[in-house]
Amino acid sequence: MTALVLELKRGESMILNGAVIRFKTRTRLELSTPARFLFGRQIMCAEEATTPARKAYYALQNAYVGAEAERPAAFEAARALVGDLRDSAEGAARAEWETLLSRLVEDAGFEALKLVRGMIRAEDFAAN
Repeated sequence: MTALVLELKRGESMILNGAVIRFKTRTRLELSTPARFLFGRQIMCAEEATTPARKAYYALQNAYVGAEAERPAAFEAARALVGDLRDSAEGAARAEWETLLSRLVEDAGFEALKLVRGMIRAEDFAAN
């Protein structure tokens, strides 16, 4: 397996396997084993979860990078939320929520986060 090299700026944060890390200096770090992580703008705080896609992202984020003991319940809560959002949507939006839900059933947390980031961009575009 090839190592993943990340460069993080001073003041940036990272969540790595449930631990929040803030970098005091510009840092280059190498991950040589699989890990669950988000960093920089990928991290959403609770106050930002104001739209359906943002609420789903926040729930998925907590499930994906949360503490190991909390992950199963967080994934179940995220699946329930996405299921409710799917059930209340119509047409193409319903299909997007269905695709997201299938990623969660497959336990593909990072792929689900990538998908919902696209949904957030679409929400932002529609709002403007």
